[in-house]
Amino acid sequence: MSHTMTISGLQAAYAAGELTPASVMENIRQRAVEYAAHNIWIHVLSAQEQAGWLEALAERDPATHPLWGVPFAIKDNIDLAGIPTTAGCPEFAYTPAQSARVVQQLLDAGAIPVGKTNLDQFATGLNGTRSPYGACHNAFAPEYISGGSSSGSAVAVALGLASFSLGTDTAGSGRVPACFNNLVGVKPTRGLLSSRGLVPACRSLDCISLFALDTDDADRVLSCAEGFDREDAFSRRNVFANSARHYGLRTGPLKMGVLGEEHLKFFGDSDYAAAYRHTLAALADAGVELVPVDYTPFDQAARLLYDGPWVAERYIACESMLTANPEAIHPVVRSIVAQGDTLQATALFQAQYRLAALRQQCEAALEGLDCLLTPTAGRLFSIADLLAEPVLYNAQLGYYTNFMNLLDMAAVAVPTAFTADGRPFGVTLAGSAFSDRALLSMANRLRALLPLPLGALQVAATGSTAPAVADTTHTKIAVCGAHLDGLPLNWQLRERGATLLARTQSAACYRLYLLAGGPPLRPGMVRDEAQGRDIEVEVWSIPTAELGGFVAGIPAPLGIGKVELADGSWVSGFICEPQGVLTAAEEITHHGGWRRWLQGSGMA
Repeated sequence: MSHTMTISGLQAAYAAGELTPASVMENIRQRAVEYAAHNIWIHVLSAQEQAGWLEALAERDPATHPLWGVPFAIKDNIDLAGIPTTAGCPEFAYTPAQSARVVQQLLDAGAIPVGKTNLDQFATGLNGTRSPYGACHNAFAPEYISGGSSSGSAVAVALGLASFSLGTDTAGSGRVPACFNNLVGVKPTRGLLSSRGLVPACRSLDCISLFALDTDDADRVLSCAEGFDREDAFSRRNVFANSARHYGLRTGPLKMGVLGEEHLKFFGDSDYAAAYRHTLAALADAGVELVPVDYTPFDQAARLLYDGPWVAERYIACESMLTANPEAIHPVVRSIVAQGDTLQATALFQAQYRLAALRQQCEAALEGLDCLLTPTAGRLFSIADLLAEPVLYNAQLGYYTNFMNLLDMAAVAVPTAFTADGRPFGVTLAGSAFSDRALLSMANRLRALLPLPLGALQVAATGSTAPAVADTTHTKIAVCGAHLDGLPLNWQLRERGATLLARTQSAACYRLYLLAGGPPLRPGMVRDEAQGRDIEVEVWSIPTAELGGFVAGIPAPLGIGKVELADGSWVSGFICEPQGVLTAAEEITHHGGWRRWLQGSGMA
């Protein structure tokens, strides 16, 4: 049986006795190896390293531990006791005796750490390529960036290797990776989550952020992670009354500020521009009032982050390494933070005066609105793009994000669309400090208005699950033979922008035959209620506009019909005409289906 990796889905499986936390963790470790090329992890915890937390679950009541048995990933600039913290720089590594305050609160709620994730070194970057551990690859299209600096944390959740994860966000690192990997990303109010145990980037602006599969999970994790910490000089109490801290589904009229056309920038990505306009059109059709806002003061505030004296904080964070071993620092990171040594105190005060004036203008622009809505990012770049142009393109990634911590705003990134070639797109909702729950509630409404599959795979402990929500821009296709991932005809799916949703099984009522002809060798799957069995299949999502060209290339006796999956759902998939079976070379009875038969016969 398959299960989603949402917190509710996983815990329902625990309650039903279908899964155990130990089996979930073991399966995650196995699948982490399969995704090694994505460069997600710096350290995956071994069974021995996890044992203490798993054993402690026996003494904990799931009813009083809201994250009981839930796997989570930790960005490797946040401390986990006994596990090295590298901040993406091996020479910087140290092993903390205590976990970060937020990590400890999650552990106390019953969550189980999976490991420490890759990041742009010292959390300096929005792209995920600035790491000696390798560029982190996008969960949907590996040739594209994951977004950073919280790159591995986002991809781990998007690929079903964790139910949620911790990132950080100074300039957009909790939002850009969420957009690029079809996740909800929460950039909390500064100080709402303790920063104790976090390697700082810009200490006065940093905040620990959250990645989750949906807003329900994000709210649950936020509730466990937040809280005033007297030992953190930048911690803040939530000043809102309890009624304003309620999360739910925002109903009633909504008035959102949006950018005028003259301020929108998609940096040549016409598909992202189309996805944004599709999002706005859908919201307008649903009755959301969209009010143009002058983006100028927000943009001017954003420019202060890297063009102003706050770069000096990044220098302070890296000073010991810059002095003792500068060559250990990624050259792009070094070129950015080294500038901070030359700034004067007068420049800081001048920038603070300027920022105060801009904050007044921004607050006036948002008066009477429920939130500000922007694209989360204007373009999804390829890894090759960022390696060729690491500074300019990274700056473009922050066009819609860099202002928020400077202006003391909260934000939630929420996925809203896929591009025609299957790349995720999303928007960010931003509001004043401590509006976190209100923003999550509005994001919840957007998810209801613009339903999307949960993630690229969302593989659960015993297999994987195909998203249950329909996406009219894409069609699910079940494949069982040469179109499987890594096999000879898989390119026909990938060249059309198809993405892998799930590895699963058919219902137990099919037979598989080796068809005549080839190369490549191909099987035919035939429904047989009396003598059938389950067959290994993959479910792919192909842009509907590309479906006709794909089907036209399928040779007889194969065709596209409806295939029943193990969970009882039906999707389009390959079926075989009866004459194909009559001329078939043999029936394939090998347990595990076509891929295992190829391996067993030496033809893989």
